[in-house]
Amino acid sequence: MKNKASKPRVLLVDDYPDAREMYSEYLQYSGYEVIEAATGIEALKLAIDDKPDIILMDLSLPVMDGWEATRRLKADDRTARIPVVALTGHALAGISEGAKKAGCDAFVTKPCLPEDLVHEIKRVLDKTSSSTRKGRRSAKYAKTTR
Repeated sequence: MKNKASKPRVLLVDDYPDAREMYSEYLQYSGYEVIEAATGIEALKLAIDDKPDIILMDLSLPVMDGWEATRRLKADDRTARIPVVALTGHALAGISEGAKKAGCDAFVTKPCLPEDLVHEIKRVLDKTSSSTRKGRRSAKYAKTTR
């Protein structure tokens, strides 16, 4: 169990090593602990084993894509409460809405500046922690209403 003074843990899922390295270094510099995965299957295992505070999920992954990995994370009681931020190079209309339907809590289009990603992580974690303070049931119902 992590104590309050520990760094927030980010699971960074991206199949491009250069992207993982760039975002990982910036996130560590910004005060986060980072664990990395290159596939959706690897992400599922790490999410269960390492219990990150947030997951940054590339949607276009080999073996199991980020869409399916996110659906499985949200369907599993062990990982359902972990917020997932979709990362994708696709900026097509409807992709953001599709990501939310798959269970993503937020959406960031790549390439993005690392500081913009950190800003989004902080926003999602702040929103998650305030929902938790209000009570777990209210967070569940807030997600299903529009």
